[in-house]
Amino acid sequence: MTGARPPRWPSALAVGTLVSGIAGNVASNLLSTLADTLLGPASIVVAVVGAVASVVAEVHRRRAERQPPAEPTDIVAAPATGAPTLPYPVAFTGRAGQVDALVAALRDEHAVAVVGRRAVGTSSCAVQAANLCRTEFPDGQFYVDLRRGGRPRSPREVLTALARILGTTPPASGRADDLDEAADELRGHLDGRRILLVLDNVDRAAQVRPLLPPAARTCRLLLAGGPGLADLDGLVAHWIAEPDRADAVALFATAGGVAPAARPHRPDPRTDPAVGDIVELCGRQPRTVRALGYRTAQHGWRYADVRDALRRAVDTPPHQRVPASPAARLVTQRDTAYHALSAGARRLYRLMSLSPVPLDRPALAALAGRRPDRVATLLDELATAAVVGGAPGDRYEIRPLLAPYARLHLRDAEPAGRRVAAQARLTRHLARRAERHVTNLQVTASLLDRERTLPLDEDPYGWFDLHQDLLLAVVKVPAGAAETLPRRVRRWWFRLAVALCGWLAHANRTAEWAEVCRVVLATPTASDRPEIAGWAHNELGVLRRRQHDPQGAATALTLAVAERGRRGTAQARLNLGLALLDLGQLDEAVEHLELSRRHRSGADRSGHALTDLGLGAARLARGELETAHHHLVRAANTFRTLGDARGYAAALTNLVLVHAGLGEHLDAAQAWRAALREYESVADPGTRATALLNAGATLLSSAPGKAREAYRMLAESRRLRDGRRPAAGLGRTLLYLGDAAAALDDHAEARRHWADAAAVCEEVGDAAGQAAADARLVDDAQSPADPPLRTER
Repeated sequence: MTGARPPRWPSALAVGTLVSGIAGNVASNLLSTLADTLLGPASIVVAVVGAVASVVAEVHRRRAERQPPAEPTDIVAAPATGAPTLPYPVAFTGRAGQVDALVAALRDEHAVAVVGRRAVGTSSCAVQAANLCRTEFPDGQFYVDLRRGGRPRSPREVLTALARILGTTPPASGRADDLDEAADELRGHLDGRRILLVLDNVDRAAQVRPLLPPAARTCRLLLAGGPGLADLDGLVAHWIAEPDRADAVALFATAGGVAPAARPHRPDPRTDPAVGDIVELCGRQPRTVRALGYRTAQHGWRYADVRDALRRAVDTPPHQRVPASPAARLVTQRDTAYHALSAGARRLYRLMSLSPVPLDRPALAALAGRRPDRVATLLDELATAAVVGGAPGDRYEIRPLLAPYARLHLRDAEPAGRRVAAQARLTRHLARRAERHVTNLQVTASLLDRERTLPLDEDPYGWFDLHQDLLLAVVKVPAGAAETLPRRVRRWWFRLAVALCGWLAHANRTAEWAEVCRVVLATPTASDRPEIAGWAHNELGVLRRRQHDPQGAATALTLAVAERGRRGTAQARLNLGLALLDLGQLDEAVEHLELSRRHRSGADRSGHALTDLGLGAARLARGELETAHHHLVRAANTFRTLGDARGYAAALTNLVLVHAGLGEHLDAAQAWRAALREYESVADPGTRATALLNAGATLLSSAPGKAREAYRMLAESRRLRDGRRPAAGLGRTLLYLGDAAAALDDHAEARRHWADAAAVCEEVGDAAGQAAADARLVDDAQSPADPPLRTER
């Protein structure tokens, strides 16, 4: 459903106004000349007053034309006489249970309040309940609107209105003693009389506090207003929320039935599923649902077209423009609860709809571009109006029922440029905080291992766990509309994606990690800037290598090397060299690792240490023990200087194999002891399992008398690998467990471990490990061989 063609009469009216203005000036000059010669001063005054009156009438006529056409969908209808008696509801539908509860409460309680958010139907419920029990109050039923004309009445004005109705003395002033004196006289007048007073649209508790507690015995006081009434003493509050889906559909159908142009041959809205979707998109707000039902029947709109127009306005990404529709404009105009908020609260409410998940106060301040203290005040206003709700972690979100409605207001009131600017501010805020927390992951891990408690803002683990849904939602926004991601958002969006991948890799959440990389590849940024596509391919290569898919890793990393710049190529070549090392292509691996070291900046000490670690592992696999020792010692020294416990432990783990191969068993023992000490402060069970494997194998080859200690290390290594995907490390662990059991003269257990090792090695494609296990099974008396082992990177 598209917007109607704009009428032509405003242009014609503007031209007519210009012509009439010129003619009026000419006529005024003639009248002035005539008045000077023929008319007296009184005639001049009459002419001026007449002209002013005609101008005022024209202004009022144009203002009336700009107002939307009247619709008989008001909540209540005032009596024709204008007397303050009880009004009648107009086409009241649903809420039978709530109304019955109110009628029952009025029989037992002296003061009852219908409480709910504004425009949810408190007034209609109160009036309907009062009409159902009006026969029980023969001395009178009186209705007072405390928000007549849109302006809330003061406590003095409330007591004055009641005094005029009941014939008592109004308060002399707004002071507390005068209000109490007038309220006491009201109670004395009502005492013993069966009268029902209905006070509607109570905005503040102070408006009715002087009336509580009400007169005893037979008089009853029924209030309808906001959530603040629930805290008043002396009354029973009944909370009502939005009507359910069935009642909202009935409201829509009833309003359509009273439209003058309603067509009887139209399908029944109660059975059309599109109507159910319409009322949900309207937040099941009674006034809006009734107005839209009336207008739909009046203009003969198809229900499916109305639903599609609203859904298009809600679901289209905020940075894209959507043609305005009459249905969407009507929905936003009829939201009286929204228009009752302050301008700042309305804006914050609209901008909060940009996020599908809760936001904390710093994020809300960045989104709105306001100070945190100002945002806190606006949040209090929105929470009081029951528009937003709280979430764990001191976060806030729009009530789920009102979220589509908020998106309609966002599209109606915020131009596309402002929506994009708000998105950019939120993305920049999240990217900066995510980058800061990612750099502190390793440091925080060591602090947490020492049982130190950190505040949430300083704990990257807690911060990422709390905001992970928000970060993923912001990064995945362009997945459905990648070609339209605004340029001013792309830079910060990519930086957020990089930081998020760092966290996902650290947390080993491979599914989300791969999804973020694919989203980055789908954006136009990746097409325009090859280095970004190279980053995504590099991440995918590291991911596939971690998933024990070296062939897929090598394919992705080859693309990364071809697309990334000189600085990015160094890291991509390092990862490619490690993937080729896993495939057994040692010469190509060493070549790429050497090129990686050559391309790295001299200031990148951490990158050089990683490259030396990879070169040490590659030289070790080629049997070049002296060269491997040189690279690994350099890597260990650099990691230790940088305070990188994980890298230092990995270098020591590989040095264990180098020293064992060189026959330096004492140095090997010192290396694995130092490595195990480092792993006590590193939360990395996989690499710790590798260090235990290397230490156990070294003990078996260098000190057969310590087979019991070697067995304990290998058993712990196997335990750390339980539940993980089978890899070459598990096969080698089982192989040496069999050797340790054989050294302890438990040949049955040794054969069982060797058989398991052969099966695992066959599954993962470790031909050397499988051959060694088969050889031990043929002759379990044979001394264990010592094939070279590689650390799991």
